[in-house]
Amino acid sequence: MKVTHYKDTDTLYVELRASAITETRELDENTYLDVDADGQMCAITIEHASQRADLPVMQFEEIAA
Repeated sequence: MKVTHYKDTDTLYVELRASAITETRELDENTYLDVDADGQMCAITIEHASQRADLPVMQFEEIAA
């Protein structure tokens, strides 16, 4: 997973997995979901990210099964 914040446009791009994107679905006016040919999620784009999330605070935690 790769997370990129473009400060110039205040866009947060969360790449969940590297795959060819075949469709972008608008979830709301400022949130988009990219999917591949099988309908699997590839990425999420969030516009006006600093207003909608606590940037630059980020935490990642993996819990063992």
